Amino acid sequence: MTALPLRFAPEVYDALSSGAPVVALESTIISHGMPYPQNVQTARAVEAAVRAAGAVPATIAVLGGMIHIGLSDADLDRLGQAPEVMKLSRADLAVCLTSGRMGATTVAATMICANLAGIAVFATGGIGGVHRGAETSFDISADLTELARTAVTVVAAGAKAILDLPKTLEYLETQGVPVIAYGQDDFPAFWSRASGLAAPLRMNSAAEIASAHLMRARLGLAGGQLVANPIPEAAEIQLAEISPAIEQALDEAAAQGIAAKAVTPFLLQRIFELTEGRSLASNIDLVLNNARLGAAIAIEIARQRAA
Repeated sequence: MTALPLRFAPEVYDALSSGAPVVALESTIISHGMPYPQNVQTARAVEAAVRAAGAVPATIAVLGGMIHIGLSDADLDRLGQAPEVMKLSRADLAVCLTSGRMGATTVAATMICANLAGIAVFATGGIGGVHRGAETSFDISADLTELARTAVTVVAAGAKAILDLPKTLEYLETQGVPVIAYGQDDFPAFWSRASGLAAPLRMNSAAEIASAHLMRARLGLAGGQLVANPIPEAAEIQLAEISPAIEQALDEAAAQGIAAKAVTPFLLQRIFELTEGRSLASNIDLVLNNARLGAAIAIEIARQRAA
């Protein structure tokens, strides 16, 4: 660990040293997902949800040439207000570290950093995936290939509904990534509990998911697991209701020539506007829900390792 550019928050270092459960959290939700101060308030609420569920949160970001595994309150505020923060995936991580710039980790980069730090579980909102029109644009999120490479169990509310969900599931199958719906057979679609697509696998308890994570390690299988955790019913926006807003936002992005990393932030902002803020409220609820399940899985992994 000491040879790597890692800086651990004391709480996280103590937990990892003792084998206690830790849940990794991404930082793009802070820098690119919401306006200040709501972004920092949400980050603190997600950390509090992990602690309340019995695990230690480790929000990950790059600051001053180091990967920070766990952020202080001051770090969260800096990240939430900084005007130019790099959005980091696998391709950008090393450059950000050597340049000394501030960087916020996406799903892919958070998985890499969590794995370097010895953290088995990562809770997020939704993963990236195959973008609509990818058959001509080849726009496929690095999150999917990272799930095939890096041995971290990722808890998300499925893939973001702005994506091509059937192609996303096909790509994950090709990459050999276990896609596990939690407590239901339908693959969830971020703001919506049901996408109309069958999930390849179903598990009903954190203990089952933890066992599968540990068995993959014993078998020497590369890659992680995607746990698709449906948004709580009270916070759901059903697919039929939110689809018109998604389609309008996609049409506007195409008309304006928005592409690459700018697509997702643009779409989420327009859907927020078109739903009069409901999409953001649902987003916060689903992230909190994923944090709680992530903590339960981390607790089970720690318990089974110690058994």
